[in-house]
Amino acid sequence: MSKAQGVAGNRSFLESFRIYLKPASLRMFFLGFSSGLPLLLVLGTLSFWLREAGVDLTTIGFLSWVGLAYAFKWMWAPIVDRCPLPLLTRLLGRRRAWLVVSQLMLVVAISMMALTDPSVSLRNMAIFALLTAFSSATQDIALDAFRIESAQVEQQAALAAMYQTGYRLAMIWAGAGALALAAFAAGKTTGYDYHTWRFAYFAMACSMGVGLLTTLLSPEPRLTSRPIVAQARSWREKLTINLITPFKEFFLRFGWWALVVLALIATYRVSDIVMGVMANPFYQDLGFSKQEVAAVSKVFGVIMTLLGAFLGGVVTMRIGVMKTLMLGAILSSCTNLLFSVLAQIGHSLPFLIVTVSADNLAAGLASAAFVAYLSGLTCHAYSATQYALFSSVMLLLPKFLAGFSGLLVENLGYSGFFIMTAIIGVPVFVLVYLVHRFVREKKGDTAF
Repeated sequence: MSKAQGVAGNRSFLESFRIYLKPASLRMFFLGFSSGLPLLLVLGTLSFWLREAGVDLTTIGFLSWVGLAYAFKWMWAPIVDRCPLPLLTRLLGRRRAWLVVSQLMLVVAISMMALTDPSVSLRNMAIFALLTAFSSATQDIALDAFRIESAQVEQQAALAAMYQTGYRLAMIWAGAGALALAAFAAGKTTGYDYHTWRFAYFAMACSMGVGLLTTLLSPEPRLTSRPIVAQARSWREKLTINLITPFKEFFLRFGWWALVVLALIATYRVSDIVMGVMANPFYQDLGFSKQEVAAVSKVFGVIMTLLGAFLGGVVTMRIGVMKTLMLGAILSSCTNLLFSVLAQIGHSLPFLIVTVSADNLAAGLASAAFVAYLSGLTCHAYSATQYALFSSVMLLLPKFLAGFSGLLVENLGYSGFFIMTAIIGVPVFVLVYLVHRFVREKKGDTAF
């Protein structure tokens, strides 16, 4: 058992929950909200908008590839990790400067999406969605480093839980909230109306103010390493220090086991991400209105998201990251089967409540454990670059496969598609077991 797990095991449940009231934890709640807000605006919510605008499922599936920006963020992570921004870095610090710039970029990009009607200019919508995803990925690079450097290893599970709570609530706001706003703007009007979506997306752009204000009011992390880029004498040395060294350090630390760890990271969220792209078109094709989906997500989604994230943080601190990862993987695959059952039942509001509740509970628990795991893998000297590598690996395969989700639905039907997404999550169980064996052999390693 690691030192961190031993300390956590001696805590009472009440003591475990008190850590959520500390300033660092509360900051991560609001910054997690800022991180989670843009995701559905370029994926799930956008797919609902596109479907209502008459875009076919195959095109919607391929447009989800704008989310690959998150999978390739490791390419510019060294710049965010090491390079200062003129004036802003001196005023705000390295992490906060990049956070402010990326958050302002998000306000602009989401506003441009609001000003674009996909039924008139689908290409422009794709461009602005890609800009939103790029800006969001840049924010995540800086924010992940900010979180990791804001606390010691034993506190990362709590920060991850608060981050995931804010993140999941933002996804509900960007999902159910955006649908509710669009429905409110539509009033009694039926059919597609671009102006209702413009109203909703402008509201989402304004919501980025939560993250921007939190960044401005937060202190720069004290654990931030001094920029190594100043120590390099040539562009080759800079390239080696900023790009190659962070990756080399990881492989030297783990040896051949690094490949198993990367395989786990690459597949852990595959069932959820592949399924998620088609969730909103599925609701619409099943006859659920925007109001129904929004109402279920706002009430039961919020409750189960909060419960899942906090439960994930507490369970992780008490039984360890790896066991919680296994529990999360099992729950994530099983809840996808509920979507298959819903597809066979048809329009059933009670079963939609059960499905959304279970899905949010599983996702909250699994995400809190997974973020804590990835945070523990990083070396503080290269926190932004290494975490960007891990989170990029996490998204690359799932996002790529998600692009074919529309084709799969058209060939397998919704029920068969959701069963398939549950099955592709099964290999994750084996990988968690293998990495867990490796962890046991490295007794006392607090990164796990």
